[in-house]
Amino acid sequence: MQFKDIIGQEKVKAHLIHTVKENRVSHAQLFLGPEGSGSLPLAVAYAQYINCENKQENDSCGNCNSCRKYAKIIHPDLHFSYPFFASHKEDTATTFIEQWRNSFLSNPYLGMDVWRNSLEAGNKQANINIAECHHIIQKLSLKAFEASYKVLIMWLPEFLDKEGNTLLKLIEEPPENTLFLLVAQNQDQLLNTIISRTQLVKVNPIDKGSLVEYLISEKNLTNEKATQLAYISAGNMQQVLALLAEEGGNSHFNLFVQWLRFCFGGKVLDLISMVDEDLSKLGRENQKSFLLYAIQIIRDVILFKEGVVNLVHLPQAEMSFVEKFSPLYSTEKLEACINIFEKTCYHIERNANPKILFLDVSLQLVLLFKH
Repeated sequence: MQFKDIIGQEKVKAHLIHTVKENRVSHAQLFLGPEGSGSLPLAVAYAQYINCENKQENDSCGNCNSCRKYAKIIHPDLHFSYPFFASHKEDTATTFIEQWRNSFLSNPYLGMDVWRNSLEAGNKQANINIAECHHIIQKLSLKAFEASYKVLIMWLPEFLDKEGNTLLKLIEEPPENTLFLLVAQNQDQLLNTIISRTQLVKVNPIDKGSLVEYLISEKNLTNEKATQLAYISAGNMQQVLALLAEEGGNSHFNLFVQWLRFCFGGKVLDLISMVDEDLSKLGRENQKSFLLYAIQIIRDVILFKEGVVNLVHLPQAEMSFVEKFSPLYSTEKLEACINIFEKTCYHIERNANPKILFLDVSLQLVLLFKH
């Protein structure tokens, strides 16, 4: 994985490269960014750059022995830890390394749902268990085989429970030339004892410009569709990939406007027909994206209503809708609308019946806008 393969994140890339050039590589770093932001591929590209045998000005060479092994995730001094679904108490991340390689190489922006689906999870809970912690200590106590640094990349350390305290001494005083890169999504779920021992690398969602450019050049999308996918996903590449995989990431604007018109007019029969023929047939990922799109549009309506127009960046059709809709309802009602959409998205993720769910939401909106 090279920096050039990662969408956007130019400031983070420049910072990471600078730490290597200035010989200020911290032995324990926390890459903190939301799902689909690229924090995991950034950590891998950083490790590859550090161990590259022929570093270029702004990236690893991609051709040396080290880079070739990194590209296949088979370098003997590159170790991964991640949540898994243990069948036996002695299971460790290494038990699932082939599935991990396949998942990462096919999609470096993978989220927990994608990883779970690649394993036989059953009803088991994902975690990073005590056996894995002991295995990490054992692996990192050995000398490097061939690289300058031994690197451990731990994806989603949020799944470490109190067992994570076993690693504290190793993180604080690691063997020479050992690098810990923790890749997390939610700081609130991390052990404070681990946070205090790491240097933070903040990774933001992918900026819309870079995402649109990538979708046009690499996925052959039109500018309109790429712009809408970037808008719906809010910089989450995993969400974009899920939408592209399911019915090509359909446009939601016209459907959303028609749905709201029926809700505002209290046209229950039309709503029943729309739920039955359109909304319930979108498929789970597109239902989620439709609701995320609805949330984003209403948030832009609130921004426009409150006079923060410079933060609203929409195509002409959506902008016209926002302008016309913003004076019709109070901010309180618009916030209540967002709350309804967020709860519905939560239930969609848990496989609620879409016909019942969207009809219920529609009726809630009818009541909300009638009063």
